Amino acid sequence: MATRRLRKGLGRLRDELNPRLRVTLTPWTVATALVVLLVLLPPAVILGGVLAGGSETWDHLASTVFPVYLRNSLLLVAGVGVVTLVMGVSTAWLVTTCDFPGRRIFTWGLILPLALPTYIMAFTYAELLAHDGPVQSALQVVFDPASTARLRTWLMSLPGAGLMMALVLYPYVFLITRTSFQKQSGGILESSRILGKGAWETFFRVALPLARPGIVAGVTLVLMEVLNEYGAVKYFGVSTFTTGIFRAWFALGDGPAAIRLSASLLVLVFALILVERAQRGRARFDQGSSRFRPIPRYRLGRVARWGAFAACGLPLLLGFVIPVGQLLVWAGQVAPEALDRRFLTLTLNSFGLASAAAVLAVVAALLIVYSVRLSPTPLLRLGARASSLGYSIPGAVIAVGVLIPFLWVDRQLAALLRPVVGGQVGLLLTGTVAALVFAYVVRFLAVALNPVDSGFERVCGNLDETSRSLGASPLRTLWKVDLPLLRGTLVAAALLVFVDVLKELPLTLILRPFDFDTLATRAFQLASDEQVARSALPALLIVAVGTVPVILLSRIIARQRV
Repeated sequence: MATRRLRKGLGRLRDELNPRLRVTLTPWTVATALVVLLVLLPPAVILGGVLAGGSETWDHLASTVFPVYLRNSLLLVAGVGVVTLVMGVSTAWLVTTCDFPGRRIFTWGLILPLALPTYIMAFTYAELLAHDGPVQSALQVVFDPASTARLRTWLMSLPGAGLMMALVLYPYVFLITRTSFQKQSGGILESSRILGKGAWETFFRVALPLARPGIVAGVTLVLMEVLNEYGAVKYFGVSTFTTGIFRAWFALGDGPAAIRLSASLLVLVFALILVERAQRGRARFDQGSSRFRPIPRYRLGRVARWGAFAACGLPLLLGFVIPVGQLLVWAGQVAPEALDRRFLTLTLNSFGLASAAAVLAVVAALLIVYSVRLSPTPLLRLGARASSLGYSIPGAVIAVGVLIPFLWVDRQLAALLRPVVGGQVGLLLTGTVAALVFAYVVRFLAVALNPVDSGFERVCGNLDETSRSLGASPLRTLWKVDLPLLRGTLVAAALLVFVDVLKELPLTLILRPFDFDTLATRAFQLASDEQVARSALPALLIVAVGTVPVILLSRIIARQRV
């Protein structure tokens, strides 16, 4: 009797939980679960490693440099956040609502700094402002040499590193905020003006609150990139969590200390995500309606028009035109001797890694999204959302999270193979291209997941159900119906992943095989060795490839309501 009651109780409990937790075990759901578990492995390893015992090195770091890492990271987050907020929101409002010279160029030109990795911007400006550089020489004609030297000193500090990051990252705020402004109906703003509110008051009390979710989302993306940055802060000598992770792992050889620093950085990232979600609440990014009317553009006065031109032109000039122009000059100087077999090898290494990671990321995203469409249970949806967390986790943290389990697997394989081969067995997975590609997929899966998901919703609609009702299997439906319709979306998703992998620096520096360089690592190493001119060619190739998705993104935005 007791056994029967227990079975009935478990049956009732299963029935109550069934609608939310049941997932039908099919090849699709099993494969999706495996992909999600693999993607979540690195952050789980980092969080689990905190529970392990510490070390003497960690105790020393915690009492000496940990407060410095925390202070510098928070100062960079605050400074870059404020600067990008002002630059991104002001330029987005001007190009959306005002008519002034160059407005059409600025609508796409202000996105171009996204193509420049921050470390390339950093060493380009550092060389431009060197004591024997052209800027110092020109300034010393008018100013005292000691005063001009302070400009270089200021640049090679925390505020200078923050400025370099802001010039590269403000387009995140500009893009999302501009989209939010475009989707606001002109009737709402006109109603505010009819009620006697001036232009500034309408902006601060109507347009800005409506765009707040988008603004905060853009700033949050910027702050995540700040916490992920390694090249610029390392080059400028600013100690942050990312530089601390490198120091603990490579210089001190202390894995537990690197894990704890990674976990601390992970906590900061998750705190940013929680703050962004909490402030958003139920706010929506789209205020469009059937009565939508584009915002009328204001005709500015003569002084205001050129003021708007300067406000939009300065970020573009400092964030793209000057650094890219200088890179072109250096590339022209070193091209005859730098275009050699080694440069071709660097290009093939980088493009091969980026292509492999892009294909695997798109396949994984396609599998996850299609599985959720076949079995849209809350548990599977939760797994799909969790798999996109990698993009918000800094590359150095993911690299450490990949190294730990791969080292463990290598030890187990070595123990199994040692009796067979009769000798020592080296590392089979750690320090290989496979580990590097796996880490790239973990880091950038969300970059492919979001376009594929939106592509299914926009293009495929209910075609899947129609095909299934006609007797087609899920695989045949995907192959014959969905993939032809999603061809453009999949190519765009792969391109985005390709470019992100090409620019990624900290993850590549930690996980790359021995004597294996990419365009990013080579450019950074040459700049660190004071061979900045020789770093121009790999840097320019990264920028040129990175410009392609920026242009595509600009064209997509141009098609939206304006």
